[in-house]
Order: sequence, then C-alpha cells, then structure tokens
Amino acid sequence: MHAHHGHEHGHSHQAPASFGKAFVIAISLNVGFTMVEFIYGFLAQSSALMADAGHNLSDVLGLVVAWAGVLLARKMPDHRFTYGLRGSSILAALANAMFLMIACGAISWDAIRRLADPPEVSSMTVIVVAAIGILINTVSAWLFVKGSKDDLNIRGAFLHLAADAAVSLGVVIAGVAILLTGWNWLDPVVSLLIVVVIVIGTWGLLRESLQLALNAVPAHIDLNEVEAWLRDQPGVLDIHDLHVWGMSTTESALTAHLVMPGGADDAFVDGVADQLHHRFRIQHTTLQVERGDSEHVCVLHR
Repeated sequence: MHAHHGHEHGHSHQAPASFGKAFVIAISLNVGFTMVEFIYGFLAQSSALMADAGHNLSDVLGLVVAWAGVLLARKMPDHRFTYGLRGSSILAALANAMFLMIACGAISWDAIRRLADPPEVSSMTVIVVAAIGILINTVSAWLFVKGSKDDLNIRGAFLHLAADAAVSLGVVIAGVAILLTGWNWLDPVVSLLIVVVIVIGTWGLLRESLQLALNAVPAHIDLNEVEAWLRDQPGVLDIHDLHVWGMSTTESALTAHLVMPGGADDAFVDGVADQLHHRFRIQHTTLQVERGDSEHVCVLHR
C-alpha cells in the first residue's frame, strides 16, 4: 500500500481574503444608523422602524462574527489545529443564520403585541429614517457582493445587509400607506411581512452552514461526478473510502483510496490533485494508492 499526498498541487493553504475595509465601513455605518433608527422608531411609535433597528443590530453582531470568522480562518495550521482555524468561517456563517432567526422571533412577538392595539404612527418620520436605511444598507451590501459568490460566510454578511435594504423599502411603503390612509395597523403587519422576507432569505444560509458544520459535501461539488472522474483516470481499477467535506466556507478537502494494480508515481497523484482543484474547486487532496492485493472496506461503512 502506498500513501501519496499532492503537497504542491493538492494542498492550498493560502489565507482567504479578509474584506477588512468592507467590514469596518459596514459595521461603522450600521452602528450609527441602528442607534438613530431605534431612537426615531421609539419617538414615532413605529414597531416596523424599531423592528428594522433590531434587525440592524443583529446585522452589526453578524458582521462582527463574520469578520472574526474570516480573521480566524487565516490562521495557519499548527500541531494543535492541523487545518488551522478554517472551520471558524463555517461557525460564523451558522451563527449569522441563527442571529437572524432569533431576531425574527423578537420582531414577530413585538408586532403581534402591537397588532392588538396599534399605536399612532408618525409616518413621515418613519419614511425619512427608513429611506436613509435603504441607502446605508445598499452601500454596505455592495461592499460584499464580490465575496458572496464563493464564500458562505461573506454571503451571510451580504444577505444580512441586502435583506435590510429590502426591509427598509417595505417600511417606507408602510409609512406612505399610513400617511395616506391613517391605518396604523399596517405598521405591525409590515413587521410580520419583514419576518417572512428574512426567514425566506436566511433559510438557505442556515441549511448550508449547518451541513458544512456536519462535514457534508459542499453544495458546489457533485460527489457522483467526482467519483466518476476519478474512476476514469488511467490505471484506476476501483475507488473506495471517498470523502469530501468543507474545511471552511471557501475551501474543500478530499480523501480517497485508489485501487491501481500497476501502482502510481508522484506525478500521477499531483496531476490528479491539480485537476480536482481546477475542475471541482477541491483545494486539499489526499490520495492513497493500493494495488488491490487485499480487501479494504471503509470503517465508517462497517
């Protein structure tokens, strides 16, 4: 039995982008706006505005957690943490999703309470403050657009901010409707609609981050396609003990046993690792080559 590791091609330990400037700007903008929004929401007796402020506060916490996850993920491996702290970004994404769900519960409770006895709402104040929120959250979300495509943790930060921009738009619409009709009950109703929007937008983040935390195959990788490709490699008679999981929200790992009666040299293993990186975005590959002289069964399947 021969154990080979594609160190040059298969092991990519480059630190992920930190988005430090984006986090500083977004956190600063949202801290300031959250304080202003809550104060004016309280003065205007607007549950929708205070609900949005509460959601913005969860955004600030979420941004801090996401940034911490990014920074921890940049820590290089050592003898204690042989993968580094890359998994921190997964935990940050999961925490972000949970923050949003908790915020939804708080918003729903307050909206239902106010729906029974809707207070008079200062609609013009609501409209102006929420309009400012649209601008701030749109600018903040734009800072994370690029990273949201490939990094679940950054996507969590982006979803927080994009949802807030949409929520603020809803609050503006509610303010205009109340100004025109005098129907104060629209304010808590919009709060409940806000909850629905947040839950729908967050569910995918919660599901995917939870799956990664449980070492599931990352969503962008088709395991059957990876296995079929490995079986098609020259000299490969069989394959077993194939495992693929996410080391972080941006990096994936693979281990597999290849049954090759003719054996394989380092060039073959490095080439396979390189192709797995470019074809399937698997950065860390460990392959064990066997001649097939004895029966091997994955201990997890016994």
